[in-house]
Amino acid sequence: MTSTLVRHDPARDWAEIQERMLVPLYEAVYDRLDVGPRTRVLGLGCGSGLALLMAASRGARVTGVDGDHARVELARERLPEGEGHSVVAGAPADVGGSAHDVVTAFHTSAGLGPELAAVTRTAASGTAIVLAGWGPPERCATASVLRVAARLTGWRPAPRDALEDVMAYAGLRPDGSGRVSCPFGYADPDSAVRGLLSTGDFDAAIRATDVSQVEKEIMEALDPYVRRDGTVWMPNVFRYLIARVP
Repeated sequence: MTSTLVRHDPARDWAEIQERMLVPLYEAVYDRLDVGPRTRVLGLGCGSGLALLMAASRGARVTGVDGDHARVELARERLPEGEGHSVVAGAPADVGGSAHDVVTAFHTSAGLGPELAAVTRTAASGTAIVLAGWGPPERCATASVLRVAARLTGWRPAPRDALEDVMAYAGLRPDGSGRVSCPFGYADPDSAVRGLLSTGDFDAAIRATDVSQVEKEIMEALDPYVRRDGTVWMPNVFRYLIARVP
């Protein structure tokens, strides 16, 4: 399989290609927590704001925070003006959890523990805390593509109990969980490579080699998932945990 990739801004590639893959996860969490007009949602690592927009469309008042300024600007463009919504460029501690009923981290990383602890210390009793991440590797086709990063840099995916570890660091105990099918579907292999690169999982590999080498290896890893019509389809499962602030 050969292709000529077009360079794109990672923030826009995330917003326009990749972020929508997690819509089933966002919907499942919001349904379970009955997010609606009286809900105040805080999104940690909100990215370009699709999850915030979905909560806002349910009538919730939303606040997002993310360290990527380019994605924050895109999130601000997406959210309706004049309805009390806001997006902050910074760290979770810059926002705090006291004014929110639901706190989400749909892209949980191992380093989130201290930041989540800072948020939960100010959160009211009963506030719902949601962490989400990849499901079991054997149920995630994209795991085979992520091994490109492991091969080039020694990067490893989060362990199976990573969400529980972050919860424990923040002094929380899960009292609910779920798994959601989130297939990754792309119009063509070029779009798939751009979307996957926008996740940040391959940043270290790019620094260790170069972007052309990483693109080439991702393209080769995608080959089993390219269908006859040229589209790319990778079934995946994501999992989430829910805790309540004591």
